[in-house]
Amino acid sequence: MKKSLVEVKNLKKYFPIQKGIFSRTIGHVKAVDGLDFTIYEGETLGLVGESGCGKSTTGKMLLQLLHPTEGEVIYEGENLVGMPSGKLRKFRKDLQMVFQDPYASLDPRLTVFDIIAEPLEIHKVVQGKEKIRRVEELLHIVGLSGYHARRYVNEFSGGQRQRIGIARALALNPKLIVADEPVSALDVSIQSQVINLMQDLQEQFNLTYLFIAHDLSVVKHISNRIGVMYLGRLVEMADKHELFDSPKHPYTKALLSAVPTPSPMIKKERIVLQGDVPSPANPPSGCSFHPRCNECMEICKTEEPELKHIDGQYIACHLYA
Repeated sequence: MKKSLVEVKNLKKYFPIQKGIFSRTIGHVKAVDGLDFTIYEGETLGLVGESGCGKSTTGKMLLQLLHPTEGEVIYEGENLVGMPSGKLRKFRKDLQMVFQDPYASLDPRLTVFDIIAEPLEIHKVVQGKEKIRRVEELLHIVGLSGYHARRYVNEFSGGQRQRIGIARALALNPKLIVADEPVSALDVSIQSQVINLMQDLQEQFNLTYLFIAHDLSVVKHISNRIGVMYLGRLVEMADKHELFDSPKHPYTKALLSAVPTPSPMIKKERIVLQGDVPSPANPPSGCSFHPRCNECMEICKTEEPELKHIDGQYIACHLYA
């Protein structure tokens, strides 16, 4: 039986909209609006959706880089939400992040050695010669050399910088890594190298990933299960093979129809969504996807569907009520 590592319950993040000289709150941007899911030990859970659907916000809330408005993040039986900073500090080693932009997430004023050694110093893991040995070991693990430690990040390519970011995330032997679109800023040829590296590291160190992306082909390659988000909510979650072979939600079908096929001989129907993504500050009533859905029913306009377990998949759609 799979052991759960992280359980997310009714997770929400509302950003206030303020106006006037007194900064009165006149509304909220509902970036994440009630998420429930579990990440199991040793798996990769992919999280996909259009830009602005709340994927990155979800990842940051898991690590408490953003404080949720409501909900729980249960890690190994402890609720991280609202936990005092002193107590939370001991969990920081287990929860790390690889950021989207390797050009912005690494301090250009520091050498590679200082960047990777910083978490070791903060948590007082190793000192002196042992720290030097650990940094060089991490560089070799991600495919770089020990002499790279003396260089600055502006001397590296995008793929090499992302390897440095991965080395920093591995420094404290974490259990969970949130990878926030870690290859979207890289060339296609480099993307495959970084993805293969992450898979090798997962097997070597028994890592668990939350892999956030908008490229479904990349998510299919690395993930065990995939969750599809729309306007701050999960609309479908399933094993990757079930999701790609038998998508249920109209939004998932539209996303998959846009994935290029490897052969020009393979024909498939392209589902074009009408209109734009609604504003999270003023979401539609009922199902948030109904203004763009070509299978919309009257109930969709007034009642919000629940995420239900149907035939091995989790679906939030009135078509499967």
